[in-house]
Amino acid sequence: MKILDRYCTRIYFIILILTISLNESFCFTSVIIDGDSSKIQIEKGKDKFNFKQLSVPAGLIFSGILMNSNRTESIKNEIVEERNEHIPNFKTHVDDYLQFSPIAISYGLDAFGIKSKTDFTNRTVILIKGELVMLGTVYILKNSIHQERPDISNYHSFPSGHTAQAFAAATFLSEEYKYKFKLMPYLSYGIAGSVGALRMFNNKHFISDVLVGAGIGYLSMKASYWTHQYKWGRRDPIMKEF
Repeated sequence: MKILDRYCTRIYFIILILTISLNESFCFTSVIIDGDSSKIQIEKGKDKFNFKQLSVPAGLIFSGILMNSNRTESIKNEIVEERNEHIPNFKTHVDDYLQFSPIAISYGLDAFGIKSKTDFTNRTVILIKGELVMLGTVYILKNSIHQERPDISNYHSFPSGHTAQAFAAATFLSEEYKYKFKLMPYLSYGIAGSVGALRMFNNKHFISDVLVGAGIGYLSMKASYWTHQYKWGRRDPIMKEF
């Protein structure tokens, strides 16, 4: 039964990343054909809100809440038990840095001349707003719920701040470059999913913490895009040569 739970968890994570990535891949920026048939305009600021877009974060958060049972034989405790049995001494700090890597990739690509969807100023404002919402939400929940970590180090387990940061950053990278690189959502959310997995491997979080953190990070950054008014400079459309 424990072996089955372990493989089911791996499959769940794979489905999680694929679901988010596919959702992002098919939500492309609005495209308008210009009079010049050799060019295509990709308009900025068209990531408009609709209730269907809440399905991903709602699913993540709801799944995490359902799994957040403190019963000894609950899914989250079974996973911790499996971890302690097979990799009891595993420890890495890679997740401390990997959580920010999508942001570094985004600005790095722009620095090398691969332009993002949004200009530098508006992109940065969107990032800051999303980060503030994510950090505030995580802080309030951690200090209100007082969930003990699986390694019994403190009571700031729920939700996972590292995972929330990783998914917020992944959403930022995906939003800015999915119009140019179709595989960007898979890369960005693959990185974010890896951070969530590493938090569990490090015995710092339960799967429930990770799922809720992922939902918060994703929703925070998407909300920042949905509500942004692009008043920080010109909104010239990006021009892409065929």
